[in-house]
Order: sequence, then structure tokens, then C-alpha cells
Amino acid sequence: MKKRTKAAIAASAAAAVYGVAAYGATKALMDVAMKRDLPQQLHGKGSHLTGEREDEGYRAAQREAAQKLGTSHTETVLLRSREGLTLVGHFRKVENAERILIAFHGWRSTWYRDFGLLSEFWEREKCSVLYVEQRAQNESEGAYIGFGLTERYDCLGWVRWVMDHCGSDLPIYLTGVSMGATTVLMAAGMGLPEAVRGVIADSAYTSPRDIWRYVMGHNLHLPTLLATPIADGICKKRLAAGAGSCSTLVSLAETDVPVLLIHGEDDHFVPLKMAREPRRLPLALRSSRCARRGPCNELLYGPRDLRGGDAPLLAALREKRGALSLLLALKRGKAL
Repeated sequence: MKKRTKAAIAASAAAAVYGVAAYGATKALMDVAMKRDLPQQLHGKGSHLTGEREDEGYRAAQREAAQKLGTSHTETVLLRSREGLTLVGHFRKVENAERILIAFHGWRSTWYRDFGLLSEFWEREKCSVLYVEQRAQNESEGAYIGFGLTERYDCLGWVRWVMDHCGSDLPIYLTGVSMGATTVLMAAGMGLPEAVRGVIADSAYTSPRDIWRYVMGHNLHLPTLLATPIADGICKKRLAAGAGSCSTLVSLAETDVPVLLIHGEDDHFVPLKMAREPRRLPLALRSSRCARRGPCNELLYGPRDLRGGDAPLLAALREKRGALSLLLALKRGKAL
């Protein structure tokens, strides 16, 4: 009996130690993920989290393009969030614009870094662009990065800003990279104004819970069974929303806005399978080269009532330049 008691005490003590260690490790990772100020433990170790492989040729081109966009002429604009935070955007207006893009950068990145290589293409396509600085990053206020849970409301606010300052004559498109892509996909399921004609999401994850679990288990090789509920609890305390309380899968099922998903097969931070998880019928699918992360898959999803009308859309895709052209031609809730 005494041996059983001692064994039980030892097991309980070991479990307690493991629980404390798991909480400490998970909290440290959540600080890295969410806190505005970059924790010291992340400096020089970002690749362990993201799993990214350095491509110096791409990085050099990205740095050059980022510097060019970052020093270009833009109008700095401000938005008050629903919590009273001051958010910053940079509006680059082109003459004879045919559409307006609202662009959201990724986790711990910048607008000029993530979109520098795209900016000249957008200008040639007559796109005025509002480059958003995500909350708790760069010049925008906020204590915690919300991984899309809080930023989706900011996205709606920026849409209203564009409509108030530019009118609703030009079609609006939402676009984002990584966390920015998840932000615009989550916003797509929240009843966007009719002026918003489409969403372009590059390397989106399905939910904060999914990406945290993947990074902890796949990139950091940590046990996720206990870490996942701990991360959920920390998220609820900081954001008043659980890590799984919103998902891009639900947003895609509810939106009536055409959505273009772009994802590289060599993405080791956000796995390609997260782009393939939506159960809705893909209206177009093709492969091409992606300069950043290997072969690139492009999936185009249409509104719910386009499920049975994929044949003419696929025919149009073959005749046009690709999925992006098709997205720009689509109307909400209607086929071509």
C-alpha cells in the first residue's frame, strides 16, 4: 500500500512539474507570437519558427523592392479601431485607377517588405493601393498581435475608410500575405459591402489554433496535447477570443465574394494543406512557378450559387491570363 502511495505521489509530482514546464514553454512561445515588443529569445531564431529556407537571390530582390516602395510617395492615413487604437495606412493613388486594393502584411513584417515586389505590377494594372500596417506592428497601436481574430474587424474599418474617402464607384479588392491573408479571409465572412468585389489570399492559415499547433509540433517538435489548451487560454485572456473561435473555412463557406487562394508548395511556415482544406468546389486550379516558395498552387473559389456553374468559368480561365484575371471579371453571386 505504501509503495502504491509513493508511486502515486511521484506520478502526481511529475505531472505537476510537466504541467508547469509546459505552461512556461507555451507562454514563452505565445509571447513571441503575440506581444508587440519582439522578445529577445526570437532574435536570430526566426527560421526555427517559420521553417523557412533562405534564398539569398530572392531576399536581395525583396530588400531592393522593399526599399523602393518604402521610400515612394504615399499618403499616410489613420483609422480608429473599435477599441480606440490608432491604426496607420499608406495610400498610393494612381491616375485613372480602375480598382482599389487594400493590402495587409504578414506576421512581424512590413507593408513595403511583403508587397514591394508586387507594387509595380499593381500600378501597371491601374490599382490604387492602401497598404495597411497591422495592429501591434510597426506604427499602428496595440499590445498584442491577434492573428486575424482582431484584425478582421480592422479590415472592415479600412473598407469603410476607402468608401468614405474614395467613394464606391471603383471596385475594392482585399489582399494579404500569411497572417494578412487570414485577416482578409476572416473578414470575407462578415458581410462585406457590395463595393468589395474579391479577395486575394497568399499563404493563409486556417485559424490561429491550427497554425500554432502546426508550428509547435512540426517546426519546434514540441508536444501539443497540453500546449494547445494552454495557448487557447492565453489567447482568450489577451484577445477575449479563443484561438479557434474563427476559421477561414467557416468564412469561405459563408461569403458571397470570389476568393483567390495562392500558396507555395515549399512553404514550411503555413503548410499547403491549409489552402486545400476548404470543402467548397474549386472553380479553377492550376500550377505555376512561385519565386518565393517553389511550385505555386492557385485555387479560385466562387460564391455559393456558382457551385454548378464551373464549366463556363473553367473555359474562361483557359482563354484568359489565369486565375487572377478571372477573379477580376467575376461578380458577387454571378457567373461570367
